[in-house]
Amino acid sequence: MSDAYYECMVQRKTPAYMIFLKWVLILLTVFSGLLSFVGLPLMIFLAAAFGVGIYFTVTYSDVEFEYLYLDKEITVDKVFHKSRRKRVKVYELDKIEIMAPIKSWRLDSYKNRTFKLVDLSSGVEEMPEKRYTFYYNGEEQVIFEPDDHFIKMVKNVAPRKVFTD
Repeated sequence: MSDAYYECMVQRKTPAYMIFLKWVLILLTVFSGLLSFVGLPLMIFLAAAFGVGIYFTVTYSDVEFEYLYLDKEITVDKVFHKSRRKRVKVYELDKIEIMAPIKSWRLDSYKNRTFKLVDLSSGVEEMPEKRYTFYYNGEEQVIFEPDDHFIKMVKNVAPRKVFTD
């Protein structure tokens, strides 16, 4: 059994609508807070509700993905606002069909098949493309963004499934 262990973190890009929603909620909180001081005491409850909305918007818009490789398993966790962690899924290396860069020619035979798309990357297309994709158990296409050392460790265990083109 392989005793290799490695982890890497990738910051997800915050969507523009979440930034817009955060600023709208901040303005509504300030506006309703000022109205509560003017003479509308019921507005303080509305300001508190908008404040709770700001908390959840900030928490769930700041997302990092943690990729962990341990004993022929790739574990993916979501980390919200550097404080809360949620396990996304554990992928067994034996059930991965192929892993390659997202624009690799080796994935051409999979293009006409339908898979459930799971995006666990930063969401940014860079120019040299750093994202990889793998097809898991004939059901899912997973897009993720590991570093070179992570790919090298997985390739050492499954050299016929992992390509770096």
